[in-house]
Amino acid sequence: MRVMYVGHATLLVELGGARLLTDPNIEGRLAGVLPRVSRPANPMAALSHVNAVLLSHAHADHLSYRTLKRLAPDVPIYAPPHLARTLHRRGITAACPLSPGATVSVGSVRIAAARAWHRGARYGVDQWHAAANMYLVSDSAEACLFAGDTAARAAIDTRAGSLSHALGELHSRSRTLDVALLPIGAAPPWKRRVFRRGHLTAADALALFDQLGARYFIPYHWGTFRHLTSGPFDAMHDLRRCLDSHARRGDVKILEPGSDIELPPRATRLA
Repeated sequence: MRVMYVGHATLLVELGGARLLTDPNIEGRLAGVLPRVSRPANPMAALSHVNAVLLSHAHADHLSYRTLKRLAPDVPIYAPPHLARTLHRRGITAACPLSPGATVSVGSVRIAAARAWHRGARYGVDQWHAAANMYLVSDSAEACLFAGDTAARAAIDTRAGSLSHALGELHSRSRTLDVALLPIGAAPPWKRRVFRRGHLTAADALALFDQLGARYFIPYHWGTFRHLTSGPFDAMHDLRRCLDSHARRGDVKILEPGSDIELPPRATRLA
C-alpha cells in the first residue's frame, strides 16, 4: 500500500491495484479566504489516473467543487446521498450515493462507508448536508481506514453503519486494520469541548489508533490551511509532544505535505 499526503484531507491511496483519492482540494485558499500555507503536491499527478474519489462531507476544506470538476468525468465520486444529489445538480454527474453500511467494489477493492461523528453541513442553513462518511477500504491482503472528520465517539458507536460495525465485518473475514488515516486538529481552550464533539485532537487520534488496533497511523488535516482559531502546525506540535511518551510512536508515520510512503505487507515491518 502506498499513501501520498497531498495536503489537508487530500490523500492518494494506492491499494489492490486501485488509486483512491480522498476529499480532493487543491485550491490556493480555503473557501476563497483563508490562505494555503503549503502548495498541493503534484496536484495533477494526484488527480490523474484515479479510479475513485471518497468524499466524506460538505465542509469547504473537504469539498472543493472546483477541484472535483478537474477530475476525469467518468471517475466515480462516492459521497453521502444528499451530498451526491447536490453534486449532480452542480453538473458533477459522476457522484454516487453511498450510505453508511453500504459497500461498493472498485476492481478487487471493497469500499465500505461508515457513519462519522461530525456535522458536515457546509452552511448553517443546509442541515440536509449534515451527514458525514468515513470509508474502510480493503482487498484480499490489506485494509485502510479514511476517517474524514469525526469525533472519538466513532469507536464506541455500535449501530448498523457505524465504524464498529464495518470493522466487525472486516474481522469476520479474519482481517485486521493495516492503516488508520486519522485527522488531527487543535483548538484554543475556550473552544476545545465543542471542537471535540466532531473532531479529533492529537491525543484523541492516538487513543483511537490504539482502539482500532491498526498497524500504522498516518495523521492528516494539518500543515495546509491557516484557520481562524489555530495555526496550520498546532495539531502536529501537539501530536509530537504526545508521541514522546507513546508506546507505539514508531508506528505513527508523519508525512509532510507532498510526501508519500510505501507501507510493507504484514509479513515484514517498516524500519
